[in-house]
Amino acid sequence: QVQLVESGGGLVQAGGSLRLSCAASGRTVIWSVMGWFRQAPGKEREFVGYITWSGSNTGYTDSVKGRFTISRDNAKNTVYLQMNSLKPEDTAVYYCARGGRPSRAVADYNYWGQGTQVTVSS
Repeated sequence: QVQLVESGGGLVQAGGSLRLSCAASGRTVIWSVMGWFRQAPGKEREFVGYITWSGSNTGYTDSVKGRFTISRDNAKNTVYLQMNSLKPEDTAVYYCARGGRPSRAVADYNYWGQGTQVTVSS
């Protein structure tokens, strides 16, 4: 079993920054792909980005490229999502998830955290 706990969400003004953390416990996630997803009210959960186990490969959805950065510290079993230049449309619950391969599909991730709310005011 893998337990994932997100933290770092909150309320921020447009143009501001937040850093989300995802702490993993249980079975190690060092060899796993870690993904970030988000879900806004009334919308489906959508892919934000992923990072491979070595950190050498990342992928992002077009709407966050150049603004969001995913990193990981395998010694701490923690993955981060640095979010800069935030926009009101980034408002959502953000989830981290563990997957077996680099993927943008929700179905390819088998462990999920409980989510953390990010609200960006205009």
